Amino acid sequence: MSGELSLNINIKEPRWDQGTFMGRAKHFFTVTDPRNVLLSSETLEEARVIVENYRAGTVTPGLTEDELWRAKYIYDSAFHPDTGEKMFVIGRMSAQVPMNMSITGCMLTFYRTTPAVVFWQWVNQSFNAIVNYTNRSGDAPITMNQLGAAYVSATTGAVVTALGLKSLATRLPPIVSRFVPFAAVAAANCINIPFMRQRELKYGIPVMDENGNRLGESPNAAKQAIVQVVVSRIGMAVPAMAIPPVIMNALEKRAFMKRFPILNAPVQVGLVGLCLVFATPLCCALFPQKSSMSVSGLEADLQERIRQLSPDTTTVYFNKGL
Repeated sequence: MSGELSLNINIKEPRWDQGTFMGRAKHFFTVTDPRNVLLSSETLEEARVIVENYRAGTVTPGLTEDELWRAKYIYDSAFHPDTGEKMFVIGRMSAQVPMNMSITGCMLTFYRTTPAVVFWQWVNQSFNAIVNYTNRSGDAPITMNQLGAAYVSATTGAVVTALGLKSLATRLPPIVSRFVPFAAVAAANCINIPFMRQRELKYGIPVMDENGNRLGESPNAAKQAIVQVVVSRIGMAVPAMAIPPVIMNALEKRAFMKRFPILNAPVQVGLVGLCLVFATPLCCALFPQKSSMSVSGLEADLQERIRQLSPDTTTVYFNKGL
């Protein structure tokens, strides 16, 4: 029928060129849009139907290209790319800004006492554990025992790191102690993400050829994916945890902040939120979501299998997770 939307639009890939940083940035500004958290279950289900029907070759009557891309990004914001399951709402990337601005703002505000440090690091690592599990790569299930062990190990490591850094900071200038939460979060990310994704390190993540054909599972690909995610997560934390402390250190010396100390927390949360609105998508964009590596970098047995199955394949692709 004339006017019907073409089936040649490739919605398996992002709308913008993922070979450039700017293209990836546009993609992640859309994926991490906090407004997506507010979408109803009906809207999410409608987007899922539109996307899955289109992939199956059926165009919803009256659908425009812009509406298709809008449905695709709503779908991507709420459903796991490998399993297709609806993700837990606070684990979605669209929840990163509102959740992190609240938690990070409180970590930067309540950093002076040990109980406060322990509590907010526990809250932060519990949230990170949910995000890391929700955005894991691959479609292999993880048992509750594995999940529990990973969570306890990661959270314990994060709290111990924070307390150790806090004790060191007591001998340094006050401005330095304001950066303890950032140092703790950076160190904790190096612990939390590998722990929560340890099954991938052991058994590997799915790797595919350029046409999306699954070739096997690779622990080496998992290592590369996890390193990229750790770097991105630390990058997200830098502006939000490094800029507000400097501003707050200056503001707290002003008369109006001394007169209204209750403003400390909301001002801090607002500053963190402003930083995260830009830092979250820009740091997600540091590496392509569909990452790649040379076949020669894979395990020997997988290299041999690929040579037999697809001798012309020199590069494999995989979802690095977020």
